[in-house]
Amino acid sequence: MGIFVGEAVPKRAVCSEGAWIDDLLLAGDGRTTVLHLSGPVSRGELRRLVATEQERLRAAGLAAGGTLAVRVPPSLACIVAMLAGWRTGAQVALLDHRLTPYEVGKAIARLTPQLVVEPVGDVAGRLRGHFDLATRVTPLHGGRPAVTPHALLQLSSGSTGPSKVIGRTVGSLLAELDRYARLDGFPRRGERTVVLASVVHVLGLVGGLLHGLAAGTEIVLPGTQTVDGILRAVAAGDAPTTLLGVPSQAALLTAARTPPRLPQLRRMIVGGELVRADVWERFTRAYRADLGAMYGMTEAGVIATDLTGAHRPGLTPAPGMSVRVEDGQILLGLPASPYVGPADPARFVDGWLRTKDAGSLDEDTGLLTVHGRLDSQVSVGGLKVDLAEVEEVLGALPGVADAVVVQGTGIEAFVTVRDREVFDGLAAALAARLAPYKRPRTLHALPDIPRTVTGKPVRNAEVLRTAARAAAPAGGSAPGAGGDPAHLDVDTALA
Repeated sequence: MGIFVGEAVPKRAVCSEGAWIDDLLLAGDGRTTVLHLSGPVSRGELRRLVATEQERLRAAGLAAGGTLAVRVPPSLACIVAMLAGWRTGAQVALLDHRLTPYEVGKAIARLTPQLVVEPVGDVAGRLRGHFDLATRVTPLHGGRPAVTPHALLQLSSGSTGPSKVIGRTVGSLLAELDRYARLDGFPRRGERTVVLASVVHVLGLVGGLLHGLAAGTEIVLPGTQTVDGILRAVAAGDAPTTLLGVPSQAALLTAARTPPRLPQLRRMIVGGELVRADVWERFTRAYRADLGAMYGMTEAGVIATDLTGAHRPGLTPAPGMSVRVEDGQILLGLPASPYVGPADPARFVDGWLRTKDAGSLDEDTGLLTVHGRLDSQVSVGGLKVDLAEVEEVLGALPGVADAVVVQGTGIEAFVTVRDREVFDGLAAALAARLAPYKRPRTLHALPDIPRTVTGKPVRNAEVLRTAARAAAPAGGSAPGAGGDPAHLDVDTALA
């Protein structure tokens, strides 16, 4: 079954080289504030900064058809560097600044950029929402001009395996901007978007930064990614405001003991993973605002949305997206494979991308429901278990701050809990809520669930076990008052 909505080709013409930057992203009244980081940045000031950076890149050897890697944390310098690269007509690869030197080296070897833009000096501050920093441009030995027509190269999140190189053409980016422009309820001119998602990954980049520039929405990066920092960013302006981030950030905001009244907060829109029902309920009750959801991929951007939460868990395919479900897997129609370099040939066949996400499509309503990753459905003694269901039940238990459930040596659960008493009671709580074959065989305590650079929880069982072992001090106890057990065998606990 499948559904097709709207036109596959955007109404805007595809611009050659960097013309789309001037004609779409930087055009408009120079006095208008378009960005707000440490202070406001007008459209005219942004144009000046981009032109100056473009001259610096050209002096370092960048030309149309060249290649540039940007490895800069969220900052005005990061935004300016990527726009200047595109304005030059270069292919720009975006690397998350949190990658280790080893990971950066591997990425550079795969992407072979001619130049890299990096911070001058070390960058520190795990919870910073943006940075004020200077950058340097370094020519790289062995760098090559672009060999594909892609304007943007990104690495996949790597939440379940090795990262893939994903390419987006100017046409693909314009098509996604066209989809955002046609979404009823997405931020518009005169409104504000507080962007919590990283601007070097697809949600924050296209849905936050590029859409904001194209649509005339003021783009705000909070000073810190803490509850107080996010709420201060919302309260700093009177215009209707949308928060754009991931479900874990919505969950973070529900931790505020006495949330302030923020009449300008229109809604929060999250993507990247499923939204737990308890998070939706707590957020909408605490802030009297919508909590909407989007489904998308680095390979294509936004695919389906429910911006108000009215159809939970159903999502409406975005304008122009062709979606169908085959054997329980969501398939996405694309004009070409999004992968650059080696990739599984079975992922893209006959114009359809196999997303590896489980889903169902209601042909009467047109609503798509995403059930999670296909690899979250396992067989236990011949019985099917949806690990996403187990994870949702576990995460909704009182005192459980976060949870990930994977298939390792049987079903294993990794949890962040508030105290030892909660952890000790998990086995009994799950026994009252889940059939025996669905219950985790082992529970592991972690101070924090490891996440990818895009904010998705890591689902590699060995990586999670390693994190649990590292978190446990000598004697086999995890951090916490009195020393929580690092792991608990469920069968033993219930014996």
